[in-house]
Amino acid sequence: MTPAISAMYKAGAAFQVHEYRHDPANTAYGLEAVTALGLAPEQVFKTLLVMLDGRSRRLAVGIIPVRCRLDMKAIASVLGAGKAEMADGRLAEKITGYVLGGISPIGQKKQLPTVLDVSALAFDTVFVSGGRRGLEIELAPAILLSLCQADTAVLCR
Repeated sequence: MTPAISAMYKAGAAFQVHEYRHDPANTAYGLEAVTALGLAPEQVFKTLLVMLDGRSRRLAVGIIPVRCRLDMKAIASVLGAGKAEMADGRLAEKITGYVLGGISPIGQKKQLPTVLDVSALAFDTVFVSGGRRGLEIELAPAILLSLCQADTAVLCR
């Protein structure tokens, strides 16, 4: 059981777990989940850590569809920062407690400011990492927003 799944049970939230065999040679983790589980790519979301305003080490989470690119100006604006850039992978693993390709927005070691792309609201359920490669959690966007204390915004470009 991962911290994400433990957090789901603790919250008493409705969710479903989907597992698939992860290919260690595949680094397109979100798209691998889409293919392995036969899902619509618009419904599968990836979790990205960003550093706000450079050296301040202020971190935040953006959750976007797997085929999208995160709009750094948009997430910086939503979070009241001057700029945003991708956080270093090692730092992301250390802060969240998850490995790259398995970073869940749920059950992270530290609650970070989180923004979910507004496109998630078009679906009854969305898929996010369950806390390890090859594990996805399906849940309603409203539950995801609540558990992550997240805001919504247009984050894709």
